[in-house]
Amino acid sequence: MEISQYEDMRRIIDRLPATESERRCVRHLVIRKQSPHVRDELVGYELPFCHQLESVVLTGVPDTSDKTIVRLANDSPTLQGLDLTGCRYVSDVGIMELVAKSPPLQWLQLSSVLLTDPAVSAIAKTFSRLVELELCDEPLLTAVSVRDIWSFSRKLRTLMLARCPLLTDKAFPSSIIPTKPSSSEKPLPHRPSTWLDQIPPLILRHTAENLRVLDISYCTKITDETVEGIVSHAPRIQTLALAGCTNLTDRAVKAISKLKEHLGSLVLAHVPLITDNAIVGLARSCTKLGSIDLAFCRNLTDMSVFELAALVHVHRLILVRVHKLTDNAVYFLADHTPSLERLHLSYCDKISLKSIHHLLRNNERLQHLTATGVPAARRTGVSRFSDPPPEGLDPEQKAVFRVFSGKNVGALCKFLDKEKERRQQAEVQNIPFVARSDDSMDLY
Repeated sequence: MEISQYEDMRRIIDRLPATESERRCVRHLVIRKQSPHVRDELVGYELPFCHQLESVVLTGVPDTSDKTIVRLANDSPTLQGLDLTGCRYVSDVGIMELVAKSPPLQWLQLSSVLLTDPAVSAIAKTFSRLVELELCDEPLLTAVSVRDIWSFSRKLRTLMLARCPLLTDKAFPSSIIPTKPSSSEKPLPHRPSTWLDQIPPLILRHTAENLRVLDISYCTKITDETVEGIVSHAPRIQTLALAGCTNLTDRAVKAISKLKEHLGSLVLAHVPLITDNAIVGLARSCTKLGSIDLAFCRNLTDMSVFELAALVHVHRLILVRVHKLTDNAVYFLADHTPSLERLHLSYCDKISLKSIHHLLRNNERLQHLTATGVPAARRTGVSRFSDPPPEGLDPEQKAVFRVFSGKNVGALCKFLDKEKERRQQAEVQNIPFVARSDDSMDLY
């Protein structure tokens, strides 16, 4: 058997094994594309014949059931990775069977699988080799099970907990050791509390030295205390996502700054309370930041961009709806950030086409620019260089859609070069300048 043919049988993508040889050889079964020919009952039928499976991805089989996961657990003792993202018919039953068989799992993706605390706690306590765990969009998850993840899953490099609405500060490591109140302190008035409120802070004796990626976006109940505890417990995080954590303030950003050169990517979109002071400190401490998302941070001004522009490695900057930005910020990026590859300026309505032109001329690496909703970008002739708007937008949204990528970035720059030359010629000849939508150099 040829090597290429053998490799094809080892990894089967978007279909099921078709022959006895494939069933015997397959190591990686990856089904991401939905097909009427690949349904839950067919997957469940094939799994008992595939004894050498090391990784299984069933995101393209949304009707995957507990019955199929039970079969997988029973017949795949060498399973190292499992992705069930979006498989809403899988429940604690299937996951607990997987835990009972205890295969050597190293990565587990269970986002949008409706799980409860007992199943997640069992995962944390059983699969000691886990380096990647995804549990996003879990509406029933509470601090009880997430605390077990921090306590027992000590080899994790990636932990994703986005959009878990019940998580509070109690779900994460604490940086402060609680002290007993002195007898002289006046007791606080009684208020109704739940059993979750009565959980003590999570004090850990170890650190998460291996953790590199953490996403707790849109866990809206967390506060600055969570971020301080995470940074003190996991000092080598490289990618941190905190989008939509609306209670965070400059205090949280100050804690993030302690990650220093380890931090490479930070998402702070929809964190409205942060100010320039925090971003200035962040930029001066985390000198290897390459990607930062500050969309909808409405308190920020040009000062934040001036500091971020000085970062040597910055290649991606998202500033959507940062309304206080002016042309000064764009000019500064153009003159001081040659590494910039992606810039998002949508709905920054004070930006002019002149500053955008200067940016395009100076940043040779720029491959993606969004200027949707920027009034200046609605000028005659600019829209033809924009990517087509996605389906589902209303006519008004389509009219303001301006996203320039790939070759269109250079093409837009050349168009604006010609326009600048025509404007200069018109001024020399004392002729009123009229914007054109084509590439002609005629003044009339």
